Amino acid sequence: MTDTPITTAPREGSLEAPFRHPIAWRDPDFYDLEKVETEMERVFEICHGCRRCFNLCDSFPRLFDLIDEGKTGEVDGVAKADYGQVTEACTLCDMCFMTKCPYVPPHEWAVDFPHLLLRHRAARRKAEGGEVIREQLGQTDRNGRLAAPVAGLVNWATARRNGLTRPAMEAVLGIDRDALLPQYHAKKASDLAKQAPAADPAGPAFGKRKAVIYATCFAEYNQPSTASAALAVLARQGVEAKLVYPRCCGMPQLEAGDLAAVARDAEAIAATFAPFIADGYEVVTLTASCGLMMKFEWPLILPESEAVRALSGAAKDICEYVVALSKAHSLAEGLTPIPGNVTLHHACHARAQNMGAKSAEMLRLIPGTKVDLVERCSGHGGTFGVMKETHDVAVKVGKPAARQVAQKGNDTLCSDCPLACRHLGELVSADLKQGAAPPAQAHPIEILARAYGLA
Repeated sequence: MTDTPITTAPREGSLEAPFRHPIAWRDPDFYDLEKVETEMERVFEICHGCRRCFNLCDSFPRLFDLIDEGKTGEVDGVAKADYGQVTEACTLCDMCFMTKCPYVPPHEWAVDFPHLLLRHRAARRKAEGGEVIREQLGQTDRNGRLAAPVAGLVNWATARRNGLTRPAMEAVLGIDRDALLPQYHAKKASDLAKQAPAADPAGPAFGKRKAVIYATCFAEYNQPSTASAALAVLARQGVEAKLVYPRCCGMPQLEAGDLAAVARDAEAIAATFAPFIADGYEVVTLTASCGLMMKFEWPLILPESEAVRALSGAAKDICEYVVALSKAHSLAEGLTPIPGNVTLHHACHARAQNMGAKSAEMLRLIPGTKVDLVERCSGHGGTFGVMKETHDVAVKVGKPAARQVAQKGNDTLCSDCPLACRHLGELVSADLKQGAAPPAQAHPIEILARAYGLA
């Protein structure tokens, strides 16, 4: 008699720390659409049997509706041509991987839903070509350089209330006429940084810490006040701080599935920061998406790069960095309450960094100020929030978070993601009673600067 092998049933979830496999974007099989769809079918079967993520974003309701309304009521009843509907709704927020899915690696099923849909985008881009308008909108550096000298004209043309240009933009470019578009400034963050204050010798961290701030494309071109606030706050703490902006982190290209472009950006930026890191500088990022790219996505795209690994280890979100300063050295005195209190939207890309709600922790250091936290997706997701074909979905996904913001009734709204903040501010304003003032909007570090009287 021969022994029958004993098989072990798959575990129901995992209690081990999750990890992600490197993204095999150089492998030709990565772009084999048939193989990608086979893997999607496997993962969709797992999602169908679980459904924990039904309320995270529109990808999962779309998937489950396709299954439930299909011929068989199972994944095999969904046409693979319809898989693109699921991919379209993914904003790469990573919340399913980070907060919901029990089957992520090291579980044997190795589910990584966001990176699978990223692979699907990359494969379709290679097979069919990219989405021209979205990819042009994602050229943030080119667009910013062109817009800055004529910022007033650009802001007039892109203003939502402009009944002449916005309908034309919708018809020709597919940009929804109701979507709020970022404004541009004649003076960029790197221009304003030339007049930044020096480190305060009376600051508690003077002579002990030095930081190089990655401006990010949004702060550089669209909201330079964030960079100015960060420089002012760090100077008050006595931190020797510099602002550097070599180029965009590549998040728009990641969303488009152009991983080769992301790799080029990562290599160039890592090379710029390498001398600073070698000289003992800590790297500070001003937006959650860029922090996520530096800390997590780049090392998975270029796992062999020592410069990328060093940058990943050195990078901190600005609020994370200020909280670390407060614990190591205490903060400089002089903080005063923020009138009307603050509602903080904890952006998905900040949550995905697995560092905790550092923005809330930082703002709660301001005396006499109530800070309410909202942890629902804003729905914006970069170009997803502005294109005609997806703007309505961005509004639908963001409304629950906007309702929570409105219920708090605070005078100020902030978010780790500036696009999320503006999107939620618009959604809240649309539901206000006539004559009611919408909440003021700012980045959390701008609010801390205001509490110091620096902004």
